[in-house]
Order: sequence, then C-alpha cells, then structure tokens
Amino acid sequence: MWYYLIKRLLVMIPTLLGVLTLTFLVTQFVPGGPVENMLAAIDGESARTGVEGGASGGGWSYSGRQGIDDQQIAHLTSLYGFDQPLWDRYIQMLGNFLVFDFGESYFRNESVWSLIQSKLGVSVSLGIWTFLLTYLVSVPLGVAKAVRAGSRFDFVTSLLVLTGYAVPGFVLGVLLIVLFGGGSFWDVFPLRGLTSDNWDDLSAWGKVTDYLWHVALPVTAAVVSSFALKTLLTKNTFLEEIRRQYVFTARAKGLSERRVLWKHVFRNALLPLVTGFPGTFIAAFFTGSLLIETLFSLDGLGLLSYESINSRDYPVVMGSLYLFTLIALMTKLVGDIAYVLIDPRIKFDAVEAR
Repeated sequence: MWYYLIKRLLVMIPTLLGVLTLTFLVTQFVPGGPVENMLAAIDGESARTGVEGGASGGGWSYSGRQGIDDQQIAHLTSLYGFDQPLWDRYIQMLGNFLVFDFGESYFRNESVWSLIQSKLGVSVSLGIWTFLLTYLVSVPLGVAKAVRAGSRFDFVTSLLVLTGYAVPGFVLGVLLIVLFGGGSFWDVFPLRGLTSDNWDDLSAWGKVTDYLWHVALPVTAAVVSSFALKTLLTKNTFLEEIRRQYVFTARAKGLSERRVLWKHVFRNALLPLVTGFPGTFIAAFFTGSLLIETLFSLDGLGLLSYESINSRDYPVVMGSLYLFTLIALMTKLVGDIAYVLIDPRIKFDAVEAR
C-alpha cells in the first residue's frame, strides 16, 4: 500500500509538469496577450480623452497607436516579463510554483494567491453543499428505487431525476430567480453574495440562517442536475447485488431486510459509487460554477478564472490551473485509498504467479 502511495505521488510530478508546460506554451503564443490588451486599453483611454478634449476645445487630438511610442511598448513588455527569453521565463515559473509562489496579477495589483484565497470561500460553499446533497439524496433514493424496482415510485422518481438532469443548471437558476428572487412572482430569496450587509451584527443562529437563505437558490440550481447519474448508478448497482447468492443466504438465515441491505449489500455496492467520487468532487467545486456564480452575483473562482482568461492575466490563469490540477490528483488518490478501506480484498500491487 505504501509503495503504491509513493508511486502515485511521484506520478503526480510529471502530470503537473505536463499541464503547466502545455498551458505555458499556449499562453506565450496565443494572440492578444497582456501587452496588447494594455495597449488597447491605452488606446481606448486616449480616444476617450481626445473626444472629450475635442468637444470642449474644438479640436481632435487623438492619433491612434501613433501616440504610444516604442519606449512605452518596451516598458510594458519588460513589466510583464516578456523581454526575457522563453526558456528563462519557463524555468522561473516552475521554480516559483514549486514553493506555491504564483506571482502577481497583471491587472489587479494583488498576489495571485491572495486572489484565490479571497474567492475560494464562494466556490467551497457551493462545492461542499453540492457534493454532500448529491450523495445524501442520490444514495438513499437509489436504494429505495432498487428495492421498489418496477413500481410507480420507481417510475415517478426516475421521471423527476431525469427531468432535472435534462434541465441545465443556469436555466433552472433563471427559473428560480423568476419564481422566488423577485423576478415576476415572489421575492423570497436574495440574489447577491453569500451573506447580508449586516452579517457582523447578527447572532450565531442569525448568521447560520442568513447564510442558508443566501445559498438556497444557487445550490438548488447547481445540484438538481447531478442527482440522476448517482441515483441510477446506485439503483443498478444494488439491483445487481441483491440478485447474488449471498443475499439469499442472508435472508434464509433470518436477517432483517434492513440489515441485509445496509450491512451486506451496501458495502459491496459502494465501490462503483466510490469510483465516481473524484469526478463528483471536482465537478461540484469547479464544473459549471461560472454560470451559477455569474447568475447569482457570486464572486468565486469560476468567475475569476473566466475574467483572467479574457484579460490574458496569465499568472492568475496558471495559478488557478495548477491548484485545480493538484486538487484533482489528490482527490483521485483519496478515492483509490477509499477502495481499500471499503474492500480490503483489493490489492494495488499485482503478485506474479509462480
């Protein structure tokens, strides 16, 4: 087991290196880099100033990119580090990332690590609730559907979860806003932030209820579409296990149906659910969070990454990607370890037959 863990940790190094290298090369050669963006911003500011000056002074003073001399362009190139050779920038980036130094944002005047920390709370809040509710609802529902397979309950719940799966999260979010966010019907839930402005003045219980009041709509929009896959997977896995011989033997010994299901069947049916654990965890935290955060005015990592890509803020892009990749690899490792905890018969290291 320890040999496997060490081997997996060592494999993470080339994986991270490959992701960083590929992303670095893309950011170096993609058109419209940070220098070009800053020059465009200067152009826009100069044009606006020229229009205002022309309106008040009776003349037109803006002359386009001609107003930006080569010295200013060289200064911007040096400011963003693009005056250094490509190889030197690459080695410097790897050295900094090794000690989790992601550098400074090009346009926000703040370190990348501080930016990620400030946005992490929103994504963690949405991710934890989405992840927990997915398993807390889908697993018991899947077991109930397996026990009542073919019944009206099975048909109705399948219809509901598949309908939720078919509706995109942002569409459901718009519907929730229209219904309960003061759109056209009831003004019940707030639509901005995770807490109210008077958060510091609330009691402990008041803070809990205020937080739950704010996250109710975004969590609902994010979690509904994730029920179907886990519910149907749980149902099918339980149906397969229920038909095995050891279940008939346990029932013949007089064990209660509840004990058979939750002590014997559940343990064996848990492996496929653990297999999907890493993917569900990562999806809950990062996949689809951009639309939900934008829709409900939540300033999280999804929105930060999107804005950084648009503005070519490469330190933020690289730092966020590095962190996401590391979390994904560690989560996959935790999922593999969970296999052994659930079923000790699983061995990672094959033994050669003699």
